[in-house]
Amino acid sequence: MSEPKDRPYHHGDLRRALIDTALAMLAVDQNWAFTLREVARRTGVSHAAPYKHFRDREVLLRELARIGFVRLEETMTEAMSPAMPSTRAQFVAAAQACIGFACQNPALYRLMFSSDADKTMDPQLHEAAMSTFGILLGLLDKGQRNGSFRPVAVSALAAASWAQVHGLAMLEINKQLLEEKVGSSPVPAALDVLLDGMCCTD
Repeated sequence: MSEPKDRPYHHGDLRRALIDTALAMLAVDQNWAFTLREVARRTGVSHAAPYKHFRDREVLLRELARIGFVRLEETMTEAMSPAMPSTRAQFVAAAQACIGFACQNPALYRLMFSSDADKTMDPQLHEAAMSTFGILLGLLDKGQRNGSFRPVAVSALAAASWAQVHGLAMLEINKQLLEEKVGSSPVPAALDVLLDGMCCTD
């Protein structure tokens, strides 16, 4: 992928322009080692301009992570259709959407769960992350109420589910799910194993 071109800024929403530039840099560079000075240069504004909206680079990174969680929540929500035959099917759809999002946005996904996205430092980031996690909690609660999932502590189901899905996402974007190790369809197979342990049996 080619380097993002400088995009001279003339008027309008400077904050949004800086964020868009940083997101583009993140996607191309696949890391967030850039400086506010470089973001300013590629946006076409003075070196001092970003400081009107972001006290330092860490504040900008936390905003990028917040946007990532908002987009992930939208992606997972769109993947779940009320017409799906079961809560299990909705769970699989949401999990696959999460993993797909990670594969399409690997650097952003890594940033979202990195120490540079310290959720204790930003209430809005924390809220976005918890709202996204709420999709999982909602599915687990629904599954327990309709008898699909085992009546154990939701926190235990959530921990197992999150560890599995997030782990699969990280392995996928790191290209570590090799067929010779885990077969040709590792994600569906792993989700089936997870759900077989979570679901009630007749």
